[in-house]
Amino acid sequence: MTSNESFTIMSTDSVELEALIDWPQDPRMLLVLCHPHPQHGGTMRAPLLEKISSVLVGSDIAVLRFNFRGIGTSTGEWHGGSGEIEDVGAAVDAARGMETRLDLALGGWSFGAATSLAWQSMRHEPMPWIGIAPPVASSRTPDLPLPDTVPQARRLFIVGDRDQFVTVSELSDYAKAIGAEVEVFAGSDHFFHFREEKVANRMLEFLRN
Repeated sequence: MTSNESFTIMSTDSVELEALIDWPQDPRMLLVLCHPHPQHGGTMRAPLLEKISSVLVGSDIAVLRFNFRGIGTSTGEWHGGSGEIEDVGAAVDAARGMETRLDLALGGWSFGAATSLAWQSMRHEPMPWIGIAPPVASSRTPDLPLPDTVPQARRLFIVGDRDQFVTVSELSDYAKAIGAEVEVFAGSDHFFHFREEKVANRMLEFLRN
């Protein structure tokens, strides 16, 4: 039987983050999953993230989601990306504190992918990471970190070949530079409508290995 738990995470600047964790009955891994851009409608309840959580929890992977500062009931306000990177770290620390026996993984969609990889690079964390459609460089999201600053880890990028914001060739070149896998979904744009389960299953395949 699965269960879920709502709770609060303390981030920097006394910011309180609204969070939710979905638990399988016998978890073997915990994924911290970060949502899309908070200034453009992104929340932890995005349908793609809901589907990912459902599929992973059904295969014994717990999923922790949270709302970045200023979203939902999270306190604080938009901080231009730097504060949001701190929010990622607070979520990972919370995950570590609640279940020390489980392996951790990290991931996100778009802005959530960019901020989580930025945090991983800053902290030199070697945990597995999955990035769904992050722009390599954009005025909307933090740029992906320079390849030589990214610690070695297992990584997977997922992107659609019709993405409105991500150039597949540019992302593929970046992935090669950091030793990451790339999965390109034919016919998909940035939002993966009607392909949510396909994204979730590809993530599951990666995490199982």
